[in-house]
Parts: sequence; structure tokens; C-alpha cells
Amino acid sequence: MIERFGRDLVNDFDLDDPRFNDQFNETLNYMVRKCPVAHSQVGRGYYVLTTQDDVRAAAQNWKTFSAAKGYMPNRPDGIPYLIPEESDPPLHTRWRHKLNPHLSPKVCAAMDQPVRNDVNELIDRFIEKGECEFISEFGALLPGWAFFKNVLGVPLEDLPALVNGVEEGTFAPDLDERARHFSGVFDYLEKHLKWRSTQPARGDLIDTILAGVTYDDGTEAPWEHKVSVLVDLTFGGIATTTFVMASALHHLATHRDQLQLLLDDPSLIENAVEEYARYFPPVVALGRTTTCDVEVAGTQIKEGEFVMLGYAYASRDPRHMDEPEKIDVRRQGIPHSTFGVGPHRCIGSNLARVELRATLEEWLKRIPDFHVKEGTAPTYVTGYLRSMRSLHLVW
Repeated sequence: MIERFGRDLVNDFDLDDPRFNDQFNETLNYMVRKCPVAHSQVGRGYYVLTTQDDVRAAAQNWKTFSAAKGYMPNRPDGIPYLIPEESDPPLHTRWRHKLNPHLSPKVCAAMDQPVRNDVNELIDRFIEKGECEFISEFGALLPGWAFFKNVLGVPLEDLPALVNGVEEGTFAPDLDERARHFSGVFDYLEKHLKWRSTQPARGDLIDTILAGVTYDDGTEAPWEHKVSVLVDLTFGGIATTTFVMASALHHLATHRDQLQLLLDDPSLIENAVEEYARYFPPVVALGRTTTCDVEVAGTQIKEGEFVMLGYAYASRDPRHMDEPEKIDVRRQGIPHSTFGVGPHRCIGSNLARVELRATLEEWLKRIPDFHVKEGTAPTYVTGYLRSMRSLHLVW
């Protein structure tokens, strides 16, 4: 194992190891089969659960696996917790009950045409050039456009700085740098929230955040909680969907038979969205803290330990699907956990699906024959999330 992966994955795993980034698929496939619980000695240490049954059970059992102490392993000092993601019921339930209607299936379905308009506006910018750097010219822009224009109403000209802040706040090698960028995102969004509080109501998501919630003890949500909710939604809205859409197009650019399959039968695209989300997981694992001693797959985990729920691993579990290491857009009943499981399941999953479907359908209509630019290859960065940093396409 050490010769193959450069370290002992069972007893000395590291999400930030460059080898994990380079051998991502191979590592996922190995661990879900051979290592139901891995341990990391990095920093304060953490465990990683990999099988679908264990990940789902832990995600649904918030009383034992609490989200209230954050989802980041070895969290840098000074980073506030994000609500509602990094909270438990009943506080979590109060906020999700208020926020969910703004991102319901019906509401997101109504965003389909505006998102398609954005897809085509972005394609218009580079289609005549015959090439693009997909991440900077499309993938990093569309999720922000969709979320800012249709949900938040944040000025689009501020999007590049926010995208950079989210990326560096997640992946910067230096933990102090992560904290600095994270703080920058907080500061910007707090200023925007303060400004909106002086404006006439629009009946949108930000108005709902400003109205706040009443907690079970009768107190009103404080200002810092409202800012935290906006930051949480922004991180989720612009930090994840990019990876799935970029990976899907890279796969199609390098597998002509798979591209032809979707060109011949566009009705497969809806199912392809689920398969690509399963196979190209932007969320590798999110953390919980144990509230008591617990045993998982024969491993004893003490109270107060940090445990990563390996959503990416669980989506490759051979106990729940045939040949999970292969991409099959005709696969039925795709049991992936890309959008999370349980009460903390991703609030933006409906919008993400709209973005992915619109991207695939409109791109294939307008650019049906495309390839990876000769002499280039996509670059990646991996931690508890996974991101593609560059993808050069030509047609």
C-alpha cells in the first residue's frame, strides 16, 4: 500500500496529500473496498468513514455525529462556524425551514431559462475563437451568475473576487492564508447584508435571512448568525458545481463514444447529470465531531474525535452498485451521496442540477465536437473538497 499510494492509507491518511490529488480515483476505489475507517495523524487528527452504509448512518445521526464544531479538519483559528451547515437541530432546523422554500424544486425549475440564457451568453463570448479555458471563462462564472442573479442579487462585478476568496479560503496550503481569505468573504458579505437592510424589501432570500428566525429558547437569531447564513450559502453556491460540469465536459472531450451517446440521445442527459455528480464529487468529505464513544465498522472512536463523512468514497461503494469505478450514463437508480445525506443535505442541490443540465444541453447543441487542447491537461487541487483549476478546450 505504501509503495502504491505513498503512505499508509489506513493509519496515516491525509486529505491534503499531493498524491491523493494525483491518484484521486484510484485512492477512492481502494479505500471504499479495503478501508471502511481510515485514520489521519495530521494536525489534531481525524477519522474518515468510506462505506455508503456507514456514511449514511452517521450523516443521519446528528446526535452522535454533531456538525456544531465544524466540517473542516484542523480548522484554522478565527474562522467562525457557518450556520446552518455547522449547527445541529433545533437551530439547524429553524433556519432550513425558512431557507428551503427559496431553493425548492419548483422555484429552481423556474430558473431554468434564465440559467440557459447565462450559459449561452458565456458561450457567445468565446465560441468564435474556437477555444476557451473552461474554468475561468465558463465553469467558475456560471454557478455564481446563477446564484447571484437568481437568488442573492449580489453585483456580478464582485463575483471574481468572491470566487477567489472561496477557492483560497478552501484550498490555500497555508492555513493562515485560508483564514485570511475566508475573513475577506465574511467582510464583503456582511457589508452587502448591511446595505440590503437599508433598502426596500424584495421578498427574496436575503430578506428572509434579514428577517431571521426565533430559536427554541425564544431568542431572536443574532446579527452574526445572519451573516454566517449568507456566507454558508455563498460558499455552497459557487464552490462546488464548477467541478462537476468541468469534469463532465473533460470526460466527453476525451471519450468520443460517450459524447456521441449524448448527441444521439439527449434524453440521457438528465440521468448523466446524476452519474457525473456521483463520479466527479466536489465534496470529498465533510466533518462531524463525536458526542460520545462510538464504534464504526469495528473501529472504536472516542468522544470528541473529528470524523469525516466520506461522501465521495460512499458514491463508489461496490456493495450498492455494479462497477462503480466506471461511468455509465444509463445506470439506473444512482445511489450517490454527492449532495450529502440526512438533515444537512445540500440545500442547493436543485439549483445545481438545473445548472448542470442546462450546461450539457446547451453546450452540446452549440459545440458538439470539442477536444482537450493538445499539450494541455486539466489541473486539480484536493482537500476536503476537490476542484479543477484549468481545462483548455478547442473545437
